[in-house]
Amino acid sequence: MCYVYILECADKSLYTGWTVDLDNRLKAHNNGKASKYTRGRLPVKLVYFETYDNKIDAQKREWEIKQLSRKEKLNLLES
Repeated sequence: MCYVYILECADKSLYTGWTVDLDNRLKAHNNGKASKYTRGRLPVKLVYFETYDNKIDAQKREWEIKQLSRKEKLNLLES
């Protein structure tokens, strides 16, 4: 199982990523070990995720979400 996720950072910015272990990835982000972007914006909280059967589909969806505007991402979070 693979996950595409969106985090809300302490500065209210949004970060999108993918992983095979959502709990460990979230812990890594909050420990400053997962992403250069989130390292300076701690703490982060999980606000959205989707599940996929394989990493290719998850990576494609991650890319699609990253192309969205902030407003479109916020609309996705509300759905």
